[in-house]
Amino acid sequence: MTEKSFAIEGMNCASCAAHVEKAAAKVEGITFASVNLATERLTISYDARKTSMNQVIDAVSKAGYKAIDDEKERLSARPETERLRKRLIWSLAFTVPLLIITMSSMAGARLPGFISPGTSPLNFALLQLLLTLPVVITGRSFYITGTKTLLRGNPGMDTLVAMGTAAAFLYGIYAAIRIAGGDAHFAHSLYFESAATIITLITLGRFLEARSKAKAGSAIRKLLSLAPPLATVIRDGKEKTVPASKVNVDEPVVVRPGERFPTDGIVTSGTSSADESMLTGESIPVEKTEGSEVTGGSINLNGSVVYRATRVGSETTLARIVKLMEEAQGSKAPIARLADKISGIFVPVVMSLAFLAGVAWLIGTGDFQLAFTVLISVLIIACPCALGLATPVAVMVGTGRGAQQGILIKGGEALETARKAKVVVLDKTGTVTTGVPAVTNVITVNGTDEKTLISLAAGAESRSEHPVARAVTRHAEEKGYSYSGPGRFSALPGYGVEAAVDGIHVLAGSRRLMAERKVDTGEADKTADDLAARGNTIMYVSADGKCLGVIAVADTIRTGSAPAIDEMKAMGLEVMMITGDSIQTAKHIAARAGIESIVAGVLPGDKAAEIRKIRNSGKSVIMVGDGINDAPALATADVGIAIGSGTDVAIEAADVVLIKNDLGDVVRTLKLSHYTIRNIKQNLFWAFFYNILGIPVAMGLLHLFGGPLLNPMIAAAAMSFSSVSVVWNALRLRNIKL
Repeated sequence: MTEKSFAIEGMNCASCAAHVEKAAAKVEGITFASVNLATERLTISYDARKTSMNQVIDAVSKAGYKAIDDEKERLSARPETERLRKRLIWSLAFTVPLLIITMSSMAGARLPGFISPGTSPLNFALLQLLLTLPVVITGRSFYITGTKTLLRGNPGMDTLVAMGTAAAFLYGIYAAIRIAGGDAHFAHSLYFESAATIITLITLGRFLEARSKAKAGSAIRKLLSLAPPLATVIRDGKEKTVPASKVNVDEPVVVRPGERFPTDGIVTSGTSSADESMLTGESIPVEKTEGSEVTGGSINLNGSVVYRATRVGSETTLARIVKLMEEAQGSKAPIARLADKISGIFVPVVMSLAFLAGVAWLIGTGDFQLAFTVLISVLIIACPCALGLATPVAVMVGTGRGAQQGILIKGGEALETARKAKVVVLDKTGTVTTGVPAVTNVITVNGTDEKTLISLAAGAESRSEHPVARAVTRHAEEKGYSYSGPGRFSALPGYGVEAAVDGIHVLAGSRRLMAERKVDTGEADKTADDLAARGNTIMYVSADGKCLGVIAVADTIRTGSAPAIDEMKAMGLEVMMITGDSIQTAKHIAARAGIESIVAGVLPGDKAAEIRKIRNSGKSVIMVGDGINDAPALATADVGIAIGSGTDVAIEAADVVLIKNDLGDVVRTLKLSHYTIRNIKQNLFWAFFYNILGIPVAMGLLHLFGGPLLNPMIAAAAMSFSSVSVVWNALRLRNIKL
């Protein structure tokens, strides 16, 4: 199956989104269709052998909307914001004088005689018609879309607006004809100002909505803007400027101070530091030397470097983050399905209620004007904009906020499910620990000083590629201990190494190696046994047959692991650690991290089975891992969270990716989930509450008991305000502290 996204024009409410979904889903070969109203995007899964993109575009067009197969159009700053701004200015230019004329008359103020309803009623009516006509023409999209969707049996918000304002406008024309025929009484029954004001207010609401949604979707556009358009590469021995998209894998790329890295890569020459805050949220620059990895989009601060491109185009870290963000913002949380179902039947029900209420008032009172007012008010106030925006805008802002913190959430479902978790299962190596062996202890014997021990061991190990050997040489460099390369070197598989360093015969390896070479290790053995019991790998070092001491190497706990685990437990979560390592090593790491529950000695294929056991017990589980062997477990868990430094397979299998490799971000993910779902619930409550409260009032319930009748203009203002308030409430997520 192949996935594809389209920008959709013409949607304004949840029922619009539902109609587009249904239209796309009916196309042969499409197995999944989902519309996100906030991003105005249709995402489909389809069989390329059965489905063409033109079929999808045609199906959407027949439903009354426009599908655009253009990624740049969708990801650019919203062009409709500017279009709506111009429409709003034009509408206001005619509506304001229209209201002055009509409100002055209603308030008893004196108008000039040639337009006074008392002395020149026809002029009064014609002036209002002339001022209303440009507003109606400006808002013609309401009528075009509303009529199309109505004729196809899929009425939406535009249908309600079109019917309400068209009725008011046409009734105004009818009144003007009656005035021209000599019935001056109709000068007080004109509805032109209602039609113009409703169009203007709804245009204002949509403009504010579009501007707010543009802010909500700014995370993706900010990420896209980080990628520089050009790159300087070395081809045929010369520097050449090419589009960043044309850089080849393994090609040398030159980046000078202040420039952004155009692709991912590995530094081959030069030193500098890079601002990677756009990826990690950390403001401290990261030093870059030969062998360091650089990320496309990050800023080279203070030195020129040459690096070898490793990932280009759509494979760069930045491009993958953008893709994940798009997928997340286009997906639906389960909580959205209720709103979708309701909105799908909402508009037809509202239209029925509006006509029933209008007919009832007409029959009951014989007052056509009152019945007409009720009809328009119900049609206008019931538009389900707020209902359709409640979930997708909050998901959009929530995932954007997560991205700012280096937390990439792939979908609304993961965002909602995370807060329900009862158990967090952590992989050990590379998740709780760094996954990189490091020297933890240096024990000297026989009067040897630490510098001598480390220098000789590092010299002997400097030709070895073994992880323990790398840990020793790295430790020597960190301590500033110089060492010489070996004059003679032999790797002894399963034992260690044998080398000549500065003329000294050095052995570095296991106790068994020392025993076979008759080296006395008695003074170091007890300490070595204690360190081994705590999960360390032990390296004995001897010089010319004399034991100098032992070096303990272990995978160390990440700095933030223990505090993060404490915070998870404080949130009421059960924290477990799962590992293929020995129970002895697992117990030692778990004790230091504050984890009581351990599953050790697990084969790679059995991790997913352990996750299934927890799920079968009725508990929702989060799995956090980084390796290929974690991928099945990540996919099996209710929510899989991958450490960003992990393998591509693990990252693809996970629902959430933590760029900063910090377990504290698991806690922040849980908090973000809680805040976002709470925000969605608030939005849904106010959207439902508004409609439940507003429709009966519009139908004349209060008027039935002697109260006021809802003015259609007030209904339009309230409807627009409800939609904008939902978006503004969602935007509060941008400022939450995680």
